[in-house]
Amino acid sequence: MSPSIVASGLAFACVLVSAPAFAHFQEIIPSADVLPEGGNVTVDMVFTHPFEGGPVMDMKRPVAVGVVAGGKRTDLTPSISERPVGEATAWTLTRNIDEPGAAIFYVEPQPYFEPAENKLIVHYAKVVVDGYASGEGWDDLVGLPVEIRPLTRPTGLWTGNLFSGVVLRNGAPVPFAEIEVEFVNDGSVTAPNDAFVTQVLKADAAGAFSYAMPRAGWWGFAALTEADAPGRAPDGREVPVEEGALIWVKATDMPVAR
Repeated sequence: MSPSIVASGLAFACVLVSAPAFAHFQEIIPSADVLPEGGNVTVDMVFTHPFEGGPVMDMKRPVAVGVVAGGKRTDLTPSISERPVGEATAWTLTRNIDEPGAAIFYVEPQPYFEPAENKLIVHYAKVVVDGYASGEGWDDLVGLPVEIRPLTRPTGLWTGNLFSGVVLRNGAPVPFAEIEVEFVNDGSVTAPNDAFVTQVLKADAAGAFSYAMPRAGWWGFAALTEADAPGRAPDGREVPVEEGALIWVKATDMPVAR
């Protein structure tokens, strides 16, 4: 083999090693975070890289989709329908909010194998929709294996507000959990470099964290943990399982009086 071919191969390998691995986020985004007069809300579930606007990963039918409202859990899995995004499959549902209080929508996806990281990914994601702008019930828990409990009401937030939460695993705080944060970019924001795509922070010793959202739009907070037991890759090998606790929060610009 000629030296030039060897050099080219090494250069290509270096590119692969140094290429940024943008964060996967299980989106669960409603058409509104507050419904001041109730009514229908559409909830879209997409597995993607939010800031980069893709690629969208093919999402198999979720294990479970539901809503917790007024202390009652309702299984919405039979109500979801496929929503093609390019060549990938995503999911959607529409739900009528006819009572005041928080409706906490959640999704448990099937495990997704990521070859580049040699692991399975399961992101338990949720979002709060406030019916009739009640401001009630927003910190109720779904009871997911890993979950973020908001310490800041996650609805009706201005751009620049500080969002705080605590990371829980089996109901107990996770000290020093790592949290990745991404903005659902509509193409209006260009990152100066890859370091700005995914924000990263650590919870404190009590599992609590805070982040100020600098731009209007949807923000995803993903607390990443490793499952106690490994899973199986498509080829049968045992691989680690990343269990993520996600919550989605919307920031809204403060209107200027004229």
